[in-house]
Amino acid sequence: MGIELGRIGIWQHESVFTPEIARELEELGYGAIWLGGSPDGDLVKAEELLDATKTIKVATGIVNIWKDDAVTVAESYKRIEAKHPGRFLLGIGAGHREHTAEFKKPYTALVEYLDALDDAGVPVEGRVLAALGPKVIKLAGDRTAGAHPYLMTPEHTRQAREILGEGPLLAPEQKVVLEADPAKAREIGRPGVQFYLSLVNYTNSLRKLGFTDEDLAGEGSDKLVDALAVHGDAETVARGVTAHIEAGADHVNIQVLNQDPLPVYRALAAVLL
Repeated sequence: MGIELGRIGIWQHESVFTPEIARELEELGYGAIWLGGSPDGDLVKAEELLDATKTIKVATGIVNIWKDDAVTVAESYKRIEAKHPGRFLLGIGAGHREHTAEFKKPYTALVEYLDALDDAGVPVEGRVLAALGPKVIKLAGDRTAGAHPYLMTPEHTRQAREILGEGPLLAPEQKVVLEADPAKAREIGRPGVQFYLSLVNYTNSLRKLGFTDEDLAGEGSDKLVDALAVHGDAETVARGVTAHIEAGADHVNIQVLNQDPLPVYRALAAVLL
């Protein structure tokens, strides 16, 4: 699997992370920080957080292949790897068809991007691939350290592990809301789910997991929101996270949807780490 990430990491938009937050996550015992929101190819944010910490790993979740060319990203990777060996994982992906004007033939584009990373000296074990469907999950296992699925359920994790087999990294993201009241929790969690219900790659994958058109319509059904944004007290949320481990994940990256994530990081660390 290459870099050892530990069982649990934190995924948030890169703007959330500061050096101070990174140091606290390290002290709490989290294994990795995942930078969301299509980090720039210069990878300056990743380097800043690595500079501020000693042991925690940093990964991108993900660099968009349509936004930054492979040569630029490879040079950034090599700069960071030379400075912080074994602590950075390059996550790449094709993003969303609806949000990228040049988006076409994503599978071919991913293969070509991986070829370019090979040519530029980025090792297989130093990169992972955002993957939802079986074809890209297999590509992730064949050409990278493994797969980084997003907005999926433990059942998807189980299916992904069957495709990958033993060995490749499987590191799904899981949204969480630390809130015991279901109505309040859904109010917090629903916007983080609804955003993706207009994106075909997600809705197609969710239908394959048994969600119906009614579940995916409008703001999303309560059933859908409950599955994709696990909520409850810390112990209940922890069970939702570890369900991915039980289904075959090596590492789960938690995305906290509460307005102030720090108290949630602390509460979950007490029961997960």
